[in-house]
Amino acid sequence: MLDTIAYATNPTAWIIILVIVVLLFGANRIPEMMRGLGSGMKEFKKGLREEDEDDKGGASDDKKPAAQ
Repeated sequence: MLDTIAYATNPTAWIIILVIVVLLFGANRIPEMMRGLGSGMKEFKKGLREEDEDDKGGASDDKKPAAQ
């Protein structure tokens, strides 16, 4: 069943899915959900960038000369 939904490239199938989503959530709720999804993706990408910066900064600290 999930394979059928994932590969639904038929325009009629997309229209049916869209109608079901509108009926379930209402036309006013859908923009709110999309804003929430967008802000969540933005925060996720921001977290990935910060983690990459921490990794790059930490790598330079590890290359201190060894005490003899």
